[in-house]
Amino acid sequence: MILDPVTEKGAHALERLGSSMAAWLTTVTEDGQPQSLPVWFIRADNQVIVYSDHRARRNRNLEANPRVSFHLPDEGHGGDIVTFEATAEIDPEYPPAAENAAYLAKYGALIDATLGGPVRFSQTYSIPIRISLTRAIVFQG
Repeated sequence: MILDPVTEKGAHALERLGSSMAAWLTTVTEDGQPQSLPVWFIRADNQVIVYSDHRARRNRNLEANPRVSFHLPDEGHGGDIVTFEATAEIDPEYPPAAENAAYLAKYGALIDATLGGPVRFSQTYSIPIRISLTRAIVFQG
């Protein structure tokens, strides 16, 4: 992994990857237009997993260009910035959200309350995306 858990910045970024509820995923269209949208995610080993809406433009964007940016939100006052350069790929073999215990532990209550439960969520957000983080930028303070 690009983050060293022994260093202060590495440990902080890893903690943020575990505790942040949303992030911004930026993909690029075929004609070069960046598109940023909020996503739910989990960290799985050295990657981040996102379940994408099957209708989302980002799916086509990734087929044309797998390079992405992945940004965790700040603390509300412009500090504590954690951002990553990454590559992403759609993985049709990855288990759906309804079968992903870690994902449901993090988002299950929200999925139940607002999105009709895990099965319905998995029907809409049916495209698993594996994001491999390649470079981290961490600004604490």
